[in-house]
Amino acid sequence: MRGNVVAGSGFVLFWSSGFVGATLGARSGGAVSLLAWRFLAAGLLLGVWWVVRRRSMRPRDAAIQAGLGVLSQGAYLYCVYAAADLGVAAGTSALIAALQPIVAVVLSQFVLGERAGGLRWAGLVGGLAGVALVVGDDLSGRPGTPPLAYALPFLAMLALVAATLIERKTASDVPLWDGLVVQCVTSAVLFTGVAAATGQLVAPADPDFWFAVGWVVVFSTFGGYGCYWLVLRRSSVTAVSGLLYLTPPTTMILAWLMFDDTITLRGLLGLVVCLGAVALVLRPRKLSVGREMMSACCSPTSSQPPPR
Repeated sequence: MRGNVVAGSGFVLFWSSGFVGATLGARSGGAVSLLAWRFLAAGLLLGVWWVVRRRSMRPRDAAIQAGLGVLSQGAYLYCVYAAADLGVAAGTSALIAALQPIVAVVLSQFVLGERAGGLRWAGLVGGLAGVALVVGDDLSGRPGTPPLAYALPFLAMLALVAATLIERKTASDVPLWDGLVVQCVTSAVLFTGVAAATGQLVAPADPDFWFAVGWVVVFSTFGGYGCYWLVLRRSSVTAVSGLLYLTPPTTMILAWLMFDDTITLRGLLGLVVCLGAVALVLRPRKLSVGREMMSACCSPTSSQPPPR
């Protein structure tokens, strides 16, 4: 139980750190350059670890992990950054991303057979409302933003949902860090290609840029994605998706600490609403657990003794 709390808390904090890294990188270099060097560095570090440890992976598992990298890192991050470059407000992207828990839970009922009760649905809807309060002051995009640009945050959200469902559906026995190696190397190839094609592969000499690269490699990539997959493997699609509601208010606090951004009363109210909503989403289902235990104990084919 304590391990799940630590993993969940780490996920929220590390996932939210991506905004800080993106802001630091944008001040000294382009978004595509930051993404390319982020995954080149992450892929190199993990690749060295892979070689030293003499790890191996079946081709099927490697293909699945590569697909997860394309969806959860390549498509997700590129669409978010591209939307910002085209003028979509960060608040708008965050609000669209907040649809992810609802979409993920709906699809998981059909794909995985996971069920969410009434209180959890109340938490999911409440979380969306809380995020709307947090980002309400940052919904106005740049003048002249093309309408199709607003499709990019939706594509990002759907890419992360797809990766989440695939990881859960395949129930891969690939160790978490082994999978992250393949994902990061795949993303490095993708973003290096994009950066080279757009003339943005040459990194600036500004030390702030390399500080931003180090930030997003350690906190956002190793910490954020590592904790995301860990929480998903230990719990459910509903649980890990519900925790995403806490990332906008956490980002708000980080922006206040790092960049002296203003925290409004509405933002604080949104934080409280998000906390209450996530508490409902993560509320243990005692009745269903009891039924499962009773079924296991009473089954004539069960070889396990009843719990004491």
